[in-house]
Amino acid sequence: MSETEADDIKNTEGPFVLVVDDDPDTRDLLREVLKEAGYAVSCSSTAEEAVGLAKDIDFDVIISDIRLGPEMNGLDVLRAYKSVQPRSEVILITAFGSMETAIEAVKAGAFDYLSKPFKIDEVLLLVRRALDNRRLIAENEALKATLSGLPAVSGLVGKSPAMLEVYKKIGLVAGGRSTVLIYGESGTGKELVARAIHSNGPRARERFLAVNCGAFTESLLESELFGHVRGAFTGATSDKAGIFEEANAGTVFLDEVSEMSPGLQVKLLRTLEDHEVRPVGGNDSIKVDVRVIAASNRKLGELVEQGRFREDLLYRLRVIEINLPPLRERSEDIPLLVGHFLDRFGAELGRSLSIADPARDALVLYEWPGNVRELENTLESIVALSRSGVISLEDLPPQIRALKPRAQDDVVEQMFDGMPTLEELSKRYLHHVLKATHGNKAEAAMTLGVTRKTIYRMLGRWPLPPEEAEAEPVAPEVNPSVTSNQNTSGKNENKGAT
Repeated sequence: MSETEADDIKNTEGPFVLVVDDDPDTRDLLREVLKEAGYAVSCSSTAEEAVGLAKDIDFDVIISDIRLGPEMNGLDVLRAYKSVQPRSEVILITAFGSMETAIEAVKAGAFDYLSKPFKIDEVLLLVRRALDNRRLIAENEALKATLSGLPAVSGLVGKSPAMLEVYKKIGLVAGGRSTVLIYGESGTGKELVARAIHSNGPRARERFLAVNCGAFTESLLESELFGHVRGAFTGATSDKAGIFEEANAGTVFLDEVSEMSPGLQVKLLRTLEDHEVRPVGGNDSIKVDVRVIAASNRKLGELVEQGRFREDLLYRLRVIEINLPPLRERSEDIPLLVGHFLDRFGAELGRSLSIADPARDALVLYEWPGNVRELENTLESIVALSRSGVISLEDLPPQIRALKPRAQDDVVEQMFDGMPTLEELSKRYLHHVLKATHGNKAEAAMTLGVTRKTIYRMLGRWPLPPEEAEAEPVAPEVNPSVTSNQNTSGKNENKGAT
C-alpha cells in the first residue's frame, strides 16, 4: 500500500476495511465491491505489510486469506490485530477449510470464516455483521460504564448479553412515566428491575410500594390497593389509604398481576385510565399520580386467550415489556453472582469468604430452577454452616456436588463427530444453539451474533429435524441490497490445505 493510500484511509470518514490477499484478482474484486458498498478500503498483499498497518490505522474490519506466505499467514494477521486493535473484527478466507484451522481461528478471536469459492453478497453480509458486532460491543462497554455510576440500589448483577439488554431497557425507560410489564420466572429479580427503574428516574425521591397480588384474597387486595373508608366492612374501624394513594408521585409495583381477579382487573384498568382511585365503601374518587410497574411469571397473552385476563388491561400494562432471562440461560453470570453474595454475607458476618474452583464450577453446572433467589439462599445456608472461609465442593448440597463438567464435553464430541465439513459443523452448531434456547430465535440470534433474519435464512438452508421443528413456518431472509451472485475462487485454490 502506498503512503498516499494510507493517508487517504486515515482521512476518510466511515468504516475502514483492510483486504489481505496475495492474489491480485481477489484483492481487486473485493476492493471494488466494498468501495461500491460505501466502505473505505485498503489492500495488502502480504501478512507482514498488513501487520505493520495495525500500528498506524484503526481498521474496523480485516478480511484476510489464511495462506499468505512462508513466514506469516492470516492467523498471524488475526493475532496481531487482536493484540493491537482488539475491537477490530477479522474475517478469514480459505480455499480448503479444516476443523483444526477453524477451531484455532475461533480461539484466536476470528469473527467468522469464509470458504472459497464465495459469493459477493456473502462477503458484504459478513462485513455488515462484523460492523454491527463492533458497534454493539462499543455500546455495551459504554452502557457498563454508565451503569457503574448508577445507584447500587438495583442489586442487579450480571454482564451476559441478555442482562445487558435488560440494563439497556432500564436506562431507556427510567426517565418516563409509561407503564412497564416485566416477565420472568420466580426468583429472577423482577422487583429488583422495578426498583432500578424507579431509582434511576425522576420519581426516585418519592415512595416505591410493592404488593404481591397473589398473596391476598380479592377483598383484602382491593383494600390494600385502593384503601377503604370506616365501616366499609367488619373490622374497618377507621379510614385507610391504599398503596396507590400512599405512593402518590412515586411508583407502585404490582407483582404477579396475573393472579388478580376479573373484578379487580376492571378497577385497576379504570385507575390506569382515569388516574384516580375510589376506596372500598367510599363515594368519592381520589386523584393519584403514580407510575405502575407490573410483573408476572406467566405470559398474560396466553391468559387473555384463555379468558382469564382482560385484553384491554394487558395493553395498558404492556406499554413497555422487559423479559428477564432465567439463571440457567445466563450461566456465565453465576460466578459474578457468587462473588457478589459472598462479599455481602462476609461483610455481614465480619468474615472473608471465597470459593474453590471445583465448587464454583459445580454451581455453574446446576440449572437453578429457583433462579437467583435459590442461588442466594443456597449460599447463605452454606456460609452459615461452613467453618472455613473457603467454600469447597464438599460444602455444597448433594444434588449440586454430584454434577460433573461432562455435558459440554459430550456436546463438543458429538458436534465434531466424523470430522464434519465446515458447512455441516455450522449446521450442527445452529441446531445445538436453537435446542439450548428452546427454539427462541431472538435468543439464538444473540448467541450467534447474527440477526433474527439470518437465523431464518440459515434454517431455510439447514432445517431442524421434524421432531425438533416448531409449528411456525421458516421465513426466508430478504436479500441484502447488494445481490450480486458473482463467485470467486481466487487463483490460489491449489495452495494446499490450511
